[in-house]
Amino acid sequence: MKALVYNGPKKADVMEYKAHEKSKGSLKIVIKYCGVCGSDIGIYMGTHPRAKAPLVFGHEFLGIVAENGNILKKGDRVVAYPLISCHHCFACRNGNEHVCNNLKLIGIDTDGGMAETIYAAEDILFKVPESVSDKAAVTIEPLAVLVHALHMINMNVLDTVVISGAGPIGLLCGIMLRHAGAANIFISDIAEKRLALATQLGLIAVNLRNQDLNKVVKTSTNGEGCDIFFECSGAAAPAMEMSEITRVRGKICIVSVHKNPHEVNLRDINFKEQTIVGTRVYTKDEFRQAVNLTIALEKDLEKIVTHIIPLSESNKVFDLIADMDNGSAKVVVDCRK
Repeated sequence: MKALVYNGPKKADVMEYKAHEKSKGSLKIVIKYCGVCGSDIGIYMGTHPRAKAPLVFGHEFLGIVAENGNILKKGDRVVAYPLISCHHCFACRNGNEHVCNNLKLIGIDTDGGMAETIYAAEDILFKVPESVSDKAAVTIEPLAVLVHALHMINMNVLDTVVISGAGPIGLLCGIMLRHAGAANIFISDIAEKRLALATQLGLIAVNLRNQDLNKVVKTSTNGEGCDIFFECSGAAAPAMEMSEITRVRGKICIVSVHKNPHEVNLRDINFKEQTIVGTRVYTKDEFRQAVNLTIALEKDLEKIVTHIIPLSESNKVFDLIADMDNGSAKVVVDCRK
């Protein structure tokens, strides 16, 4: 089969690759789309601690079932819950398999779905609602990250919220917050085209090149600050500033994975009695909820898919994402071409 394969740091090749082997309980899936995630970028750069070459990229895949299963039927359109838990550690034994001490993922620890076909266990496959477009459905996996984040932070209707980072996760965070009833949603970045897209989504865009996020938010909130701060950038500056921008007894939600330790103003956390909540991926039920949410959020989800690249040219996808001037948000590989 043809696949996009990681062959070492900064080596991503479209090539013929050994087909996935069928195992008990698995079904063959013909891949339509596969989204590119930040973890795929880390793999490509050679910085991911677990990914080993050769490896097929991709855990955000959408495809068509090619054979009948126990529940799913040939022709069903599906997405896959890509987490692989050990089922033995403390977290798994206590109902938190998504933060398994030995957590693995399809596309990182095993070959992924940026390929023509894949075999996947039927019990991790979720049927996509028939009315939902492929373009919206391919965002289900990252959308589930935000379903989990909102559950963890317990947002109230009409809260004022700040999102740091207008990448795919930040934009999806804004979409979810609007759906959940936030009153004012500020989103900050330096990429003008991403901020323009955020404005189209009904968010209040703050360009850090010429605006001070703290001043903008404080002016809007009579000097108090936001109710919740979502850190979706992974950068050092927001880690230091988030407590200043957030009000007394406000909440801070860390959504982005910070690859390196960053300074945090713990004095602010003490004096303002703020709460910091860490989040990681999602539960299987939250993934199911994300599947169902696509019906209500379809039009906005389609907007964040800014580039669709054929599999035959997908070796160029990481250069495309690295170019901040092209306005890319969610980049998707079309595995049929």
